[in-house]
Amino acid sequence: MRMTKTGARVPVTRTETLPIRSGDDVVRIRQAVRTRAIEAGLGLVDQTKIVTAASELARNALDYGGGGEVRVDVLQEGMRKGVRLSFSDQGPGIPDIQKALTDHYTTGGGLGLGLGGAKRLSNEFHIESAVGVGTRVTIARWK
Repeated sequence: MRMTKTGARVPVTRTETLPIRSGDDVVRIRQAVRTRAIEAGLGLVDQTKIVTAASELARNALDYGGGGEVRVDVLQEGMRKGVRLSFSDQGPGIPDIQKALTDHYTTGGGLGLGLGGAKRLSNEFHIESAVGVGTRVTIARWK
């Protein structure tokens, strides 16, 4: 069991942790997330949404956080199934989370749609970041 942000317990039927150290790891994460989304019974649209969000967040952890890891949980709450992803890095952190969630804001060369896009593609989204400590982003997609 894992606790949700509200304190409720959600049974985890499978969990795995994957490193984020290279572009190849981003590809492996996309593949693992799709496999777990299928396992959870998510339809093609929901699979695509969580895989796309995972790709954005893994790339952010690599490019801005210097790498990190993602924990992939398959959840089952009664008849409801889903996938939760928790990305973490020990990078420089995000000084202004609200600004970082704004579309087209970027500190790099991208389009600035990663964090906000991942939020829109998820049923649940939570971000914590501290300057000099790192960032943790947790998302979930439910069937």
